[in-house]
Amino acid sequence: QLQASGGGLVQAGGSLRLSCAASGRTFSTYALGWFRQAPGKEREFVASIGWGGRRTYYADSVKGRFTISRDNAKNTFYLQMNSLKPEDTAVYYCTAPIYGLGTDPSKYYGMDYWGKGTQVTVSS
Repeated sequence: QLQASGGGLVQAGGSLRLSCAASGRTFSTYALGWFRQAPGKEREFVASIGWGGRRTYYADSVKGRFTISRDNAKNTFYLQMNSLKPEDTAVYYCTAPIYGLGTDPSKYYGMDYWGKGTQVTVSS
């Protein structure tokens, strides 16, 4: 199972750090990722990371502001979100494992496990 946490209410320009802790099994040898869903919109890709942490991919809308990372020893991965904007407001979901990791998230598959989601609200 995956458990996402760290969401909250923040002003525009602020920062939040999301965490996704895995339990019951290890995902240390798998790619992982974050997606988000805003009200009235479809779920969209945010960021993904390879098992070793060296390969990372981001949606254009968050590139340069968000950083995905992982700690395999803790079976946990993170999403550091800086310079937050009101349009970042959404429920954020973590997922694993991701197969087909690369620059095109439409080619990702697997993603059998999803966290419950954590709400991020950015006020203007």
